[in-house]
Amino acid sequence: MAKVILICGKICSGKTTYAKNIMKRKKAVLLSVDEITLSLFGQHLGSKHDEIAEKTEKYLYKKSVEIISLDINVILDWGFWKKSQRKYATEYFKNLGIEIEWHYIDVDNKIWEKYIQKRNNEIENSSEINYFIDENIVKKFWNIFEEPKKDEINIWYKNNE
Repeated sequence: MAKVILICGKICSGKTTYAKNIMKRKKAVLLSVDEITLSLFGQHLGSKHDEIAEKTEKYLYKKSVEIISLDINVILDWGFWKKSQRKYATEYFKNLGIEIEWHYIDVDNKIWEKYIQKRNNEIENSSEINYFIDENIVKKFWNIFEEPKKDEINIWYKNNE
């Protein structure tokens, strides 16, 4: 039976790389809010970003159920930074009788800062289509990020690079 794998972790912690590895092993469809918003709108949405990201999440929840109904695994790669988001996702799928598996990408701050610098350099050199992580985004992230408790997560992956 197919299941939904939910990837939780800091911005720029290696979630998408991790999710792509799972995608190959589990033969899953990867659904990413960032992929859709960047493809459609670029990274300069300003004050509209959160609204559009939320609408994209709602769409991907519905699309994930459609894919699961075809007995295909789904990976949701959008961070789930708040406990309330993780709780909503858990209840949403459990109420539909869909099996879920939570994965958390735990990365130490020195490696995290290195990843941010690497991503920003790739974006500046036009080899990467992704969000540029400036100080304002880092501050916003730290104001809302709630690290999950061990009992919320099925697989706790320590990203040591």
